[in-house]
Amino acid sequence: EEQVEESGGGLVQPGGSVTLSCRTSGFTRDEYSIGWFRQAPGQERESVACINKVDRTATVDSVKGRFTVSGDNAKNTVFLRMNSQDPEDTAVYYCAASNANYVYTCPLSAYTVWGQGTQFTVSS
Repeated sequence: EEQVEESGGGLVQPGGSVTLSCRTSGFTRDEYSIGWFRQAPGQERESVACINKVDRTATVDSVKGRFTVSGDNAKNTVFLRMNSQDPEDTAVYYCAASNANYVYTCPLSAYTVWGQGTQFTVSS
């Protein structure tokens, strides 16, 4: 069964850094693109960053320069490094898998295998 599972959420102070992890199972990294998404209270779920089957990455403009997505194929894990945290980054963060291979965008509708999400809060 194809699954993804997030970890690494929690509480961080403004300006801090954290890395979220997305561990995949039931498929190899080169079979699926992996995306990161977030949903803040009262808001719609939005794309954050993604890495495709050949490790090309894309990051949305709102977090570009602060967030970086990367993969460790040997560990079937994709990471989201988040620097310079702002309270507006508070959200539930999800990773998801897609068998599409987009290069420049991470369209939410293309992702079919979703994790349960991990809560991440930026607060002093």
